[in-house]
Amino acid sequence: MQCASRFAVSILFTCAVILRAQSPDHEVDIRVNTTLVLIPVTVTDVMNRSVLGLDKQDFRVLEDGKEQTVRQFSGEDAPLSIGLLVDVSGSMGAKIETSRLAVAQFLKTMDSQDEAFLIEFSDRAQLVVPFARNPDEIQSRLVSVEPQGLTALLDAVHLGIREMKSAKNPRKALLIISDGGDNNSRYSAGEIKDLIREADVQIYSMGVFEPFDYLALTAAELSGPKLLSEISGQTGGRAFAASDATDLPSIATRIGIELRNQYVLAYYPVNQDRNGKYRKVEVKLEPPKGLPPLKARWRLGYYAPQ
Repeated sequence: MQCASRFAVSILFTCAVILRAQSPDHEVDIRVNTTLVLIPVTVTDVMNRSVLGLDKQDFRVLEDGKEQTVRQFSGEDAPLSIGLLVDVSGSMGAKIETSRLAVAQFLKTMDSQDEAFLIEFSDRAQLVVPFARNPDEIQSRLVSVEPQGLTALLDAVHLGIREMKSAKNPRKALLIISDGGDNNSRYSAGEIKDLIREADVQIYSMGVFEPFDYLALTAAELSGPKLLSEISGQTGGRAFAASDATDLPSIATRIGIELRNQYVLAYYPVNQDRNGKYRKVEVKLEPPKGLPPLKARWRLGYYAPQ
């Protein structure tokens, strides 16, 4: 049996089973293709706290408006492959020290089976620590960083998604720490938005936005918060804004905990056409009576296999 797995919504598995029977008289190939879509879902209450303890019957999944049957359900923790994208451009200035602390706090939430890589970006994006299970390698690298240059944030996202192709764990996420003001990328915002719709990676971001006089900000700086929010929301992750850089470490811990407390819903799509088209996914909550209002976040869609 040969199986190739691909995260879509955050994991799309396509397995090809090949059985070959040979004899002196004939040769037979039998191929069976099955697509299983897995959707990580984060559920929070009105206080934005993670909600655990829900069961399969508390969720409904729709694809392009059509009800899907949830075949598998899990609320258990699973190993993660994480990409840390840290802005080291001149605009970060004194905020770089707090960014180091945020990375250190996030790494404390990792388990022994998790793995992480580090990308730094300023004038260009660079992979400085490839996938590793030892957090010390990443922390050691950040100690000597001095912020300088412009900001190639979108290039960093592109590089992070490309690096995720070598991930060992099925659950994958990128964590961006930046002020969000891109002004030196080769790739456009539109190209990156298309890329993340095809990718199998959740994106979380921590934006550092100081309360400046908005009349003095550049167009790139003004668009930063919106850009990070759009990139993150499309993938089922989310963007956290910190008006005070000292908030970053606690936000990093929160993101780490949230990644470890997600539900995963799996279904075989009613639509089995392998046409490569984009499909919208909607998750509806139907929790037991007596619970306060709850909110779910999930990847908004995926591309069907071809």
